[in-house]
Amino acid sequence: MLRFDIITIFPEMFGPVFNSSILKRAQEKKKVAIHVHDLRDYTGDKKHRKVDDRPFGGGPGMVLMPQPLFDAVKSIKGMRPATVIYTSPAGKPFSQSHAKALTKAKNLIIICGHYEGIDQRVREQLVDEEISVGDYVLTGGELPAMIITDAITRLIPGVLGKEESLLHESFQNNLLEGPQYTRPANFRGKKVPDVLLSGNHKLIKNWQNSKALAKTKKVRPDLLEKKDGV
Repeated sequence: MLRFDIITIFPEMFGPVFNSSILKRAQEKKKVAIHVHDLRDYTGDKKHRKVDDRPFGGGPGMVLMPQPLFDAVKSIKGMRPATVIYTSPAGKPFSQSHAKALTKAKNLIIICGHYEGIDQRVREQLVDEEISVGDYVLTGGELPAMIITDAITRLIPGVLGKEESLLHESFQNNLLEGPQYTRPANFRGKKVPDVLLSGNHKLIKNWQNSKALAKTKKVRPDLLEKKDGV
């Protein structure tokens, strides 16, 4: 069972997401265990529960201090082997293949960045991977932590009801997923393509592949470069 430990200063954000849908069922099936930790519980400042301070050298904003993070990781990790992830816009872009690789881990500790980030000594001495979920800046690392947890969890065998559905999702084989249709076959004058109603599975598969390739060429041609090994 894969264990997630998430360190955050806003633990209340996670309940609605982790107690719903696939993530909830994955925990009930004992496929994953998710624990959310309040960083303020590990600060040496028991009176004010302070976990941040001004950056040396000046500049706007605040930086998460090393002491609470070092103590939190040490306490949570204990003697277990664990991979420590820091969510950061400056991290390596997250991908489906990366998510799949992380399903092999036993314990993932995710540090949610906030304010202007974390003390560099935490990055150098504690963090194994820095992960970015996109080329944009969010208020904090809580949403990326949810995304990473969800993306990994749904790839664990036994989590999804129909695991073969994973084979047809976007980013499998570096292709985006093509169009999908359901009933009715004619909705307000817009009809489902005849090939999907033909019952000819070979023709249907060829049509789906061609549509996936066309969409990828239009929206994410960079994926095709990866597919070709460029």
